[in-house]
Amino acid sequence: MNEKLPYIPIHELEVYRLSRKLSTNAWNVYQRLSFQEKKVWGDQMLSAVDSVGANIAEGYARFHFLEKSRFYYISRASLSEGVEHWIDLGFERGIVSDQEFELFNQLRRDIQVKLNNMIKSTYSAKNQLKNDR
Repeated sequence: MNEKLPYIPIHELEVYRLSRKLSTNAWNVYQRLSFQEKKVWGDQMLSAVDSVGANIAEGYARFHFLEKSRFYYISRASLSEGVEHWIDLGFERGIVSDQEFELFNQLRRDIQVKLNNMIKSTYSAKNQLKNDR
């Protein structure tokens, strides 16, 4: 039995929707920064945070299992850089409020769990295909 699962559009994936919410929150912080803060801290923070969703989308569109997984790993690393480094640094410097910091970290935890599940399911699908041959 080789039943095909229905294709789920990227915008319907919870992990992708959460990554977009993360980007929206990062953009809200970025917009209120001074020119100097944007150049020193904000540009790098925003780039790392936006990279989370971009790599999920790119991996999701790839055909080969290992390519998919590679982009999901990159997305997870960008998540760590964006929140665990840049947002944490912004919190330490008083750029990110307590409430924003908590929201960023909750989103990070939720996205990380879902990314780990995507990586695991991608490898499981690869192994299942290998076993079916």
